[in-house]
Amino acid sequence: MSCEVCQLKELDVEHFEIREVLRCILHTILFHRALGLVRPKDIDLELFEITYVQCGDVELERKIDEKIDQFIDRVEKHPNKKNQICLSFYEVKNKQPTWFTNKVERLYWEQWYINLNVAQHQKGHSGKSTSSKIVVDPGAEERTVRRAALEASLRDVLFQIIKFVNEKKDHIPPIPNLEGVSFPYEITISSSSDSAFGMEMFKRMLQTGQPTMLS
Repeated sequence: MSCEVCQLKELDVEHFEIREVLRCILHTILFHRALGLVRPKDIDLELFEITYVQCGDVELERKIDEKIDQFIDRVEKHPNKKNQICLSFYEVKNKQPTWFTNKVERLYWEQWYINLNVAQHQKGHSGKSTSSKIVVDPGAEERTVRRAALEASLRDVLFQIIKFVNEKKDHIPPIPNLEGVSFPYEITISSSSDSAFGMEMFKRMLQTGQPTMLS
């Protein structure tokens, strides 16, 4: 069984933008892989002129927020590193237990890699102004340009997701007899400083028989 991999465009974000960006991307993917038991809910982003759709499932929202909290925690512990979230969909297969394997095996059929490059915090200047004139923040225009660029890139990622789900359909397994709004999934986090970054790829090669792309 082959595993389809989608490596999403890398996004340059500020720390305070992480939560909104990840919510938007993760919920968009999960909505497109929903099983039809959903109550679609439009969400307007506060930082960007973008609206996305959630499945309207409280448990799914809780799991995503939990993973985003873990991601933010990792970013704070590993500054200056590229960080990545992998959303994997899998089938559950029962197999004969042996001394080194579990009864249940996860067969991954689709993986989404979300790549974020988080900008470092810069300390503000403490220089005193000798003039009483209004001082224009020289970084304001730069921030506006950067925010517009990120919004355009985030739109690109959303289009990339839609294009992928429309084109890649043959690998989707039969709908499982499980409760929940989505196919079984897991969310894993790694940063380029981690051995887990490489180990994750090696593990997936063993499980899927195919190499995974990592930038």
